[in-house]
Amino acid sequence: MRHIAIIGSGPAGYYTAEAAQKQFGDDVRVDVIDRLPVPYGLIRFGVAPDHQSIKAVSRRYEGVALSENVRFVGNVMVGEDIAIDELLEMYDAVILATGAPNDRNLDIPGSDLPGVFGSAAFVGWYNGHPDFADLEPPLEGKHVAIVGNGNVALDVARILSKTRAELGGSDIVSHALDMLQTANTEEVTILGRRGPHQIAMTPKELGELGHLDRACPYVDRTDLPDEGEDMLLEPGMRKSVTCLREFAAIPESYRATKPISIEFDFFAAPVAIEGNGKVERIIVERTELDSELRSRGTGETYALDCSMVVACIGYQTPSIEGVPYEHGRGRFANVEGRILPGLYCVGWARRGPSGTIGTNRPDGYLIIEAVADDIGDGAGKQGRAALDALLEQRGVQIVKFSDWKKIEEAEIARAREGAPREKFVRIEDMIKAAN
Repeated sequence: MRHIAIIGSGPAGYYTAEAAQKQFGDDVRVDVIDRLPVPYGLIRFGVAPDHQSIKAVSRRYEGVALSENVRFVGNVMVGEDIAIDELLEMYDAVILATGAPNDRNLDIPGSDLPGVFGSAAFVGWYNGHPDFADLEPPLEGKHVAIVGNGNVALDVARILSKTRAELGGSDIVSHALDMLQTANTEEVTILGRRGPHQIAMTPKELGELGHLDRACPYVDRTDLPDEGEDMLLEPGMRKSVTCLREFAAIPESYRATKPISIEFDFFAAPVAIEGNGKVERIIVERTELDSELRSRGTGETYALDCSMVVACIGYQTPSIEGVPYEHGRGRFANVEGRILPGLYCVGWARRGPSGTIGTNRPDGYLIIEAVADDIGDGAGKQGRAALDALLEQRGVQIVKFSDWKKIEEAEIARAREGAPREKFVRIEDMIKAAN
């Protein structure tokens, strides 16, 4: 019998568990360990609450979790409740699928002012992550600045702009929804260091901005390259740029009917955030592209008055004591997923924050192939029996998948009308619902 521990219950974790099932059949026992009492990681806390079709992939993970040889072990913090070295003694393979839940620092003067948030924190707040339940972003101002030119920046802009009715079928948590609906936002500026041809935004997410009840996107025509240059782009990027051209063509008379403007400010790099004890303005430097399409400052700066800044500039994997780490890349140090004998990583913890949810599936299968080559038939370790005994000894209350189903039932029962669920945002409330 082979015993495998997977740390993290997001897409990478469950795709890897699925791969282990297919590779080893009944001759494996997999424990999927998570620090929270609820599974699915990025699906629950990172995917936008109004993108329920994407969240539906969790049904696939549930099929894996309900099998006899895969077990969810929630409410266990690796590095605190149990050490990596202890897990390596219990399991033939320990696979880190912790994702990249930490924000990269904006790292400019004033980035520590109240009112500056990373996207993991801000998105976590409206998605009900327990770590950010008390965030209380300052939404009384008229202008919000978003730094970044990827889909997360679009998610933040869209959620800031949608009406209560537009968010009716989402699983945004009610306290965030209430705050957003009383916000005074009139302008959202999306800052990007480079131009329209260098965005990391997909057509679907861009297109959504063109169909908002109370908001209208704006692109300055002068920021767009000659239309003929679009033919040099790959098809998906070409569609994205087409969306931007459509935004630039929206008549001013139509824009004037919308109370919120979502403005794309290209060739714009934030260099400082200023304010007296809180965010009051962001200082931006105009940029240009060099011959290798890298942005460089021109020396021309301007100020945008704003009350809040959300930095959507990427994520990094949190380090774990005893595990080699690449600080520059924000991931575990590894060679094709191998870290140390018996220790592996997968998904964003292996690659860094790149790719889509689906990218983690082939990644999980690749890692399990490496595990199969390394561990053979297993070394006669105790696996979950040893884990359970140690956690019981330390007074750690584990949450199993059957317990999670009770939490889920309670969340569905307390949902506002039209919403799929009302998430618990406190760990103690999750555990109470599980009992």
